[in-house]
Amino acid sequence: MENENYYDITIIGGGPVGIFAATYARMRQAKIQLIESLDQLGGQVSTLFPAKNLYDIPGFDSIKGDHLISNLLSQNDQFKPDIFLNETVQDIAKTDLGFVITTTKKKTYSRTIIIATGVGAFQPRKLAVENADKFENKQLRYFVKNLQDFRGKDVAIAGGGDSAVDWALEIQNIAKSVSLIHRRDRFRALENSIEQLKKTNTIFETPYLISGLNSESEKMKITLKKVKTDETKEITVDFLLVNYGFVSDNKILKSWNLETAHNLIKVKTDMETSIPGIFAIGDIIDYPGRVNLIATGFGEAPIAINSAMNIIHPDIRQAAHSTQLIKNFPELN
Repeated sequence: MENENYYDITIIGGGPVGIFAATYARMRQAKIQLIESLDQLGGQVSTLFPAKNLYDIPGFDSIKGDHLISNLLSQNDQFKPDIFLNETVQDIAKTDLGFVITTTKKKTYSRTIIIATGVGAFQPRKLAVENADKFENKQLRYFVKNLQDFRGKDVAIAGGGDSAVDWALEIQNIAKSVSLIHRRDRFRALENSIEQLKKTNTIFETPYLISGLNSESEKMKITLKKVKTDETKEITVDFLLVNYGFVSDNKILKSWNLETAHNLIKVKTDMETSIPGIFAIGDIIDYPGRVNLIATGFGEAPIAINSAMNIIHPDIRQAAHSTQLIKNFPELN
């Protein structure tokens, strides 16, 4: 079946791993489509921390999230895969030739599928304080879109994990003051990050919980309650950044009848799922020893693509190196 609605590979999910998978699939000269439910590519990196420095991307001392996505898209643009935004996959059905994929906009056909949806739909864990919603997107933030919003400001950050500490390290360079609020004296973040933060002027408000928010002129007054006591104190800031983690939703996976464990897709060593012809990569998958890093997903993408190509063209020997792939790619020669 050779028409515009037929693809060799369909990639579901347009985060960093999905973008690179699309690039590599086109290097293998596969006809592919990438389907993303959001209105932009980049996944959580674009949506949640575009201004954050990432330190675990090979080849970079550090790189900001939006710069990583920009580089991935620049690389991807050379190979021109079909990309569809604002489109959600609703159903996948097996056919004699592969799969029929039903989205919110159309039906297409694909020999193979690669799922790269990350943690799925995600929402921040909200601050459970009365009237917190009236401060949202004003003094109260769950995401950092523009780091410069905090320049010269008094900023409080709530949370004890890597995200909270990483943001404190970033923001303290430009803010007037930074206060880190956590319910314990010990943090879950990397020890090295905590040691770096202790060398700055960051104020550690521990062990405290946020018990109230109030307006004070154009600023926000935060009431802190000391854990296991009735002791309270107040601090006044321009912004409160809450990093309590995120709640993800991958309910749609259950309707696709894939074998899962703890809401993650189980895969074999070639990234194939319990359904032949459907592969999965990135933070949506589970196998022994897997580490949730973008770098891990980048390594899984070529494995899945080459496994899919073995199904599509079992008689063609797969290229081992990128120089071979590019040399044989007609549009780049």
